[in-house]
Amino acid sequence: MQTHEVLNQSTPLEDYNPGAYPVLREALERADAGESLAELDEVGALAGSSEALRWGDLAERNVPRLHTHDRFGNRIDEVEYDPAYHSLMEHATRFGLHGAPWASDDPNAHLVRAAKYSAWITADAGHGCPITMTYAAVPALHADEELAARYTPLLTARGYDPNLAYAPTKPGIIAGMSMTEKQGGSDVRANTTSATPQPDGTYRLVGHKWFTSAPMSDIFLTLAQAPGGMTCFVVPRVLEDGSRNPIRIQRLKDKLGNHSNASSEIEYENAVAYRLGDEGRGVRTIIEMVNVTRLDCVIGSATIMTQGVQRAAHHVTHRAAFGKSLIDQPLMRNVIADLEIEAEASLTVALWLAGLTDKAHAGDERAAMLRRIGLAVSKYYVCKRGPSHAVEALECFGGNGYAEDSRMPRLFRESPLLSIWEGSGNVAALDTLRAIARQPESLEVLFDELDAAAGAEAHFDAYVAELKNEFADTGDLEYRARTVVERLALALQGSLLVRFGHPAVADGFTGSRLAGVAGNAFGTLGRGVDTAAIIERATPKV
Repeated sequence: MQTHEVLNQSTPLEDYNPGAYPVLREALERADAGESLAELDEVGALAGSSEALRWGDLAERNVPRLHTHDRFGNRIDEVEYDPAYHSLMEHATRFGLHGAPWASDDPNAHLVRAAKYSAWITADAGHGCPITMTYAAVPALHADEELAARYTPLLTARGYDPNLAYAPTKPGIIAGMSMTEKQGGSDVRANTTSATPQPDGTYRLVGHKWFTSAPMSDIFLTLAQAPGGMTCFVVPRVLEDGSRNPIRIQRLKDKLGNHSNASSEIEYENAVAYRLGDEGRGVRTIIEMVNVTRLDCVIGSATIMTQGVQRAAHHVTHRAAFGKSLIDQPLMRNVIADLEIEAEASLTVALWLAGLTDKAHAGDERAAMLRRIGLAVSKYYVCKRGPSHAVEALECFGGNGYAEDSRMPRLFRESPLLSIWEGSGNVAALDTLRAIARQPESLEVLFDELDAAAGAEAHFDAYVAELKNEFADTGDLEYRARTVVERLALALQGSLLVRFGHPAVADGFTGSRLAGVAGNAFGTLGRGVDTAAIIERATPKV
């Protein structure tokens, strides 16, 4: 018996193009990379399709399964994924979201890749982890010409083969990172895994790793204690004779989110490894990879924000309460506009950092210095803002947002990961101070970047002047690290928005974040903000 008619429910947000998000397109056009918009549209059209969103649902729901042995009792250490996961990986590599930019002649290759990556992970965030690690492995391999020559063509090739096989026989390969140990965490110098030199020039690794994501990767960059100190190694999953390197997967992590991506605990049982760089310089070698993965942490957090506010804006546009649409309620307009300001500020700085990667790769030393400090600052702040943004976006749905089929709980569970991965809040904040201590001129370069917006907005000018005073007394700077880095991040976002952002967004940002008009919660913008223009940018076109 039909008891009621379904009314006043939103429509699914699918079969839309997340690549049409204004910040992505404006960043490409600003860099004279407008010819890449068609490529972005191709990625976005598939990412927002019901088909790709279904892949993401299946990969998330049907979590990876570990098989330590085959049915005959042979040790195999294989992880089984839902076929949808492999569909996502295949398209991500075909779109060149992994190592491809390093082999490109396009002067905007990394910026274009960042825009496409942001659009693509709308379908699923978990598989972005191995894609990111593959992207980040390429510059780290430059520490050894022979290893770079062996693996870089495979890491940049646009082929994907999930089967375990000797790397050079495959159309393309995936790379992982294997650094963290249970007794040290972020303190990798406390690692105890040992590396023993062999007569043939290889090493044998013995020890454990507490977090190794994507354990079906073809190669891993790992840290171990060699006779000369902490050293970086390349560890292949399959050896030249076709045998499997003795990398034992002990178990898969039962995580808060990121379910489609397998994270594991592994043990090396005399695993064959190739030294990457000199003995004792492992941390310096691996930091090349870490800095690139931190870029994707910022992009990923910003993308969670853009997804959250777009989904929220779509919902409140199609839902009514108390006699009118939610989007027409003044307080809801304040909330959506505030969420959009945060998303735009975060994605703008993420894409700016990707553009600096292009310039640094081309030999621009100033861009490299600016990227180094900008990454540390933004990794701390943007990733720290992600969870609170996800909560507020979810709340726009009311009880519907707390239900799994709204996809909002997945965004919420995913959001803390980006703040933890590659160094949690304290590590990222202290890394900013470390960058300044090692290269004091990097702070000067950052202030020069802020000064490029001087005179354009009174709140911004006052904020930057006060910020510079924070460094007059450095005696307790470590104690104040979070405060100082947050202020650097806000000033950097403000500078970029004042110069390049939409006027309504820039005005809303400086008036709330820099002038201190807004409260702690989202939806506390002051009077006079052009919420209509901001909400228009947040609302996806379906």
